[in-house]
Amino acid sequence: MAAELLQSRAGQTLVLTLSDPEHRNALGPGIYAAGQDALTMAAGDAGIRSVVITGAGDVFSAGGKLQRLLANRAAEPDVQAHSIEGLHQWIRAIARCPKPVIAAVDGAAAGAGFSLALACDLLVAAEDAVMIMAYSTIALSPDGGASWSLAHLVPRQLATELLMCGTRISAQRLHELGVVNQVVAKGSALTAALALAGRLNARAPNALSSIKSLIRQAGGRDLNQQLDQEREHFVNNLHHANAGIGIDAFLNKTTPTYP
Repeated sequence: MAAELLQSRAGQTLVLTLSDPEHRNALGPGIYAAGQDALTMAAGDAGIRSVVITGAGDVFSAGGKLQRLLANRAAEPDVQAHSIEGLHQWIRAIARCPKPVIAAVDGAAAGAGFSLALACDLLVAAEDAVMIMAYSTIALSPDGGASWSLAHLVPRQLATELLMCGTRISAQRLHELGVVNQVVAKGSALTAALALAGRLNARAPNALSSIKSLIRQAGGRDLNQQLDQEREHFVNNLHHANAGIGIDAFLNKTTPTYP
């Protein structure tokens, strides 16, 4: 069975499922392109309020397929560079998407699979989930934003250990570090991620889009620049119709419904 990125809808949530059972949901150029297309579609569809990325079966993703990497070694370097750029465009698409993107991790997330999970806005993992940056084990360096994500999310020494030593790290340890939002029972990561998505879907999408943008760009700005951006977003959102709905509902102790 060929690798594919399955798409389904759960209410206002788009679910993207990595599916390549024979190779533990390995990633490749076709998956990267499908992921970009799906997020571009989601960004423009008002009926989609959130996105969940998960893996088929009992594993999230084993990362890149070693057989493909061996074949690419025999080709010109541009072949592998083009492949990695496909992955990186998907990572960029997650960052650009105005909707929250949630990773639902059961089982293993290795290499680029771990990078993909870290690139999402929120991460839900099963208690048996194990994540590993296996690149150095096969004499490679990371891709998919792994070095950037880990450098921003965990202490430098731990990021160095994970990338240089290929140390496995549990969902519980990542939760203690604030990297994983929720640790849930084995086999229930998708269910929990959809519940989290439901909570987000009930909130004003314009406000969530602003929050995602502010958080994603904060690291590249100084305080004064960030304050300017917060002011701009706040004013725009105050004058959005949804602010009227939200404030009125709060004052009247009712549940708001945002179009």
